[in-house]
Amino acid sequence: MSIAFDAVSAYDAAFAGKLTHVVDHIGRAQPFEVGQWSSAPDWVDRALFIDPCDAATIDVGCGPGRLVGEIAARKVPAMGIDVSTEAVRQTRVRGALALRRDVFGLIPGEGRWQYALLADGNLGIGGDPVRLLTRMRDVLTPGGHVIAEVADDGAGFVRERRRLRVEGRLSAHFEWAVVGLDAIDAVAGQAGMRVVTTRTVGGRHTATMERMAA
Repeated sequence: MSIAFDAVSAYDAAFAGKLTHVVDHIGRAQPFEVGQWSSAPDWVDRALFIDPCDAATIDVGCGPGRLVGEIAARKVPAMGIDVSTEAVRQTRVRGALALRRDVFGLIPGEGRWQYALLADGNLGIGGDPVRLLTRMRDVLTPGGHVIAEVADDGAGFVRERRRLRVEGRLSAHFEWAVVGLDAIDAVAGQAGMRVVTTRTVGGRHTATMERMAA
């Protein structure tokens, strides 16, 4: 099976509705849950990500915008960023501000966001959660919080290379990471952050982190 396109183009195709699977480093495939991310937020989304965000919020890797769209609808200043043009388009259709940005590039409002969301496993972006959380320190206002979804207790900290398979075509590899409840304290600490609380709702888990004092 030949590599037909880059990872960003694969994400665009996936968000446009093409049948897509995520393929891990040993070839195991699981569905890319576009339907779940494109639907309205459910009660778990609300409890873990939407209800806590009562001030300026940036949704990193916002996808089709179900979270940032709902936060914006509550008249809270909010913005989504994503590398996928299609994801950004769909987020804007929901009425939310969204920009095509890489989280490691320049982001409007740096240093003024009160909350940063890393939902749906997006703590894994780039394959280096320490680097990603360190980046969040620059994005957030002093006293701001990261709300990151984490994997089950026992998942540890795993780095891997993934690909997307879209209707039989494989994308180029991209770096990803998985961080479990049992590993998030250590990962946060390496990034100069500390976990202030963890929550489990409906079988999903989040860790809320803040910057450690200098």
